[in-house]
Amino acid sequence: MPVTVTITAEELEALLAERAAAHALRHEHEALRSELRLVKAQRDLAEERLRAYRRELFGAKSEARDADQLGLFNEAEALSAANAQPAQEDVPETKVGAHSRKKRGRKPLDPDLPRETVRHELPESERFCAHDGHALVEIGVETSEQLDVIPEQVRVIQHQRVKYACPCCDLGIKVTPAPARIIPRGLFTESALAWIATGKYQFGMPLYRQAGLLRRFGGDISSNTIAASMVRVGLAAQPVINLMRDALFDSALIYSDETTFQVLKEPDRRPQTKSYLWCQMNGSGPPIRLFTYTPGRGGNHAEQLFAGIEPGTALMSDGYELYNGIAYDYQLVHLGCWSHARRYFIKAEDAIPKAARSPEQLPTRFIKLIAKLYAAEARSANWPAQRRLHLRTRYSARVLDLIQAMLTEHRDTVVPGSLLGKALQYLHGQWPKLVRYIENGDWPISNNPCENAIRPFVVGRRGWLFASTVAGAHASANLYSLVETCKANGIDPYRYLLWLFMKLPLATTADDYAALLPWAMPDAVVSDVVY
Repeated sequence: MPVTVTITAEELEALLAERAAAHALRHEHEALRSELRLVKAQRDLAEERLRAYRRELFGAKSEARDADQLGLFNEAEALSAANAQPAQEDVPETKVGAHSRKKRGRKPLDPDLPRETVRHELPESERFCAHDGHALVEIGVETSEQLDVIPEQVRVIQHQRVKYACPCCDLGIKVTPAPARIIPRGLFTESALAWIATGKYQFGMPLYRQAGLLRRFGGDISSNTIAASMVRVGLAAQPVINLMRDALFDSALIYSDETTFQVLKEPDRRPQTKSYLWCQMNGSGPPIRLFTYTPGRGGNHAEQLFAGIEPGTALMSDGYELYNGIAYDYQLVHLGCWSHARRYFIKAEDAIPKAARSPEQLPTRFIKLIAKLYAAEARSANWPAQRRLHLRTRYSARVLDLIQAMLTEHRDTVVPGSLLGKALQYLHGQWPKLVRYIENGDWPISNNPCENAIRPFVVGRRGWLFASTVAGAHASANLYSLVETCKANGIDPYRYLLWLFMKLPLATTADDYAALLPWAMPDAVVSDVVY
C-alpha cells in the first residue's frame, strides 16, 4: 500500500532552495574546473613562449640534428609493410667506403702564389768540421714557407692630355680626348671602384670603414664621396641587370625570397619604415642571383618582379601568402619549401624542456620523417632527373603518406596557439604545395638555395645597417646581383667588376651589353690594367 508523505509549503520551498543551491554549486565547480584548465593551458603556452624567446636570444641558431639522415633512408622497408618487396632501386643500399683519414698538419700554401726566396747561410767562420777541421760543402737545403701579406698600396694616376697647336696660327689647337670612364671626371679608377665594391658587397665592409682603411695609406677620402661613387657605378650597370632578368625568366624554375631593407630617405615615408630586398634565382642555365629593391612587400611591388615570366614555370617560395597570388596570376606551378615546414617543428621541439624530451615526442617524429625526405634528395643529388623522379614516386611518396597520416591524426588534438599547433597548421596549409615536388625530378624540395644566396646581404646589413637614398638602394641591389652571380658562376667578383667597369663606357648596343654578362667574361682577362 503506497505511503503518502505530506510536507508543508515551507519545507517544499526549503527543499527546492537546497536543490537549487546544490545545482548552482555544481555549475560553479564546473566553471572553476574549466577556468583552471584554461589557466593551465595559458600557463603552458606562456612557459613555451618564454623558452622559445630564451632560445632565440641565447641558444644556438643551427637547426641541425644528430640523426644520420642517410641511415634513416635505409628504413624504407618499414614504410609500407602491406606492399610487396620493392624493386632494387626502391631501397638502394648505402655503400660505405673505406675509412680514410686526412693528413695532419698545415695545408700547403697555394703553389701559384708568387714566391721570393730568402737564403740563410752559415757564416764563413763556422763552415768547418768540428772533428777534423775540413771545410764543409753544401749538400742541400731545408725549405719552409711563410705566407706574407703586402698591405694595400694607394697611388695616384696622373692623366696628362697633351695639347697640340699650329705654329702658324691660333686656330689649330687640339687636345687629346680623355679616355671613356664609367664615372666621367670621377675621382676613383676602375680598379679602386672594383676594390671598394667587393669590400662592401662581397665581404660586408661598410664604406666608412673602407674610408678609414684608405686613410692609413694616405688616401684621405670621405665616406660620402665613396658612397656617391658606388651609387653611380651601381646604376650604370642597370642595362646588364636588365639582360640578367631576361635570362632569369628563360629558366623553367624560379626561386624567390625577400628580406627587410631599411632606406632612410624615401618619399613620403618615415626613416624607420621597413623596405624590402627581393632575391630571385634560376634553376637551370647559367646561375643568376638577382636582387631588387622595393619600398614595400605588397602585391603591386611583387607584380613588377615577375612581369614577363612564362606560364607553367615552377615557382619555389616560402609560405608568404603573396606568392599564391603571383602563382595564380601568372599560371605558375607553385612549390612549397620543406625547410620552412621543418623549421616550425624544430622550434616546437626546442621549446620542450630537456628532461621531458624523447624520441616519441610528436615534433621529433615529424622531424625524423622529414629527414628521410632530405636523405632521399641527398642520395639522388647527382642522378638524372628521371631516375630521381622514380625514387621520389616509389620512396618519398610513402614517407609523405606517413607524414600526412600523422598530421590528420594530431592536427585537431593540439592547442592551435602552441608552437606545435602552429607547425601543424602551417604544414596543413602548405601541404598541396609541399607534395608537388615529387611530380618532377627537376623540382627542388626546398628554397634553401635562395636563402643561401640572400644570406650575404643579411650578414652585410649588420655592418652598414641601411641605405641612405632610394638611388643607393637600387645601386646596392644591382651590385649585390653582380657579385653573387659571379660567385655562383665561379668567377672572382673583383676581376669581373674591374673588367665590367672598364668595358661599360664603351657599350652602346644590346649586343655590347650582352657581352658583359658575368658568364660571358673571357677566362683570361684583366691581367694588366691600362689606364
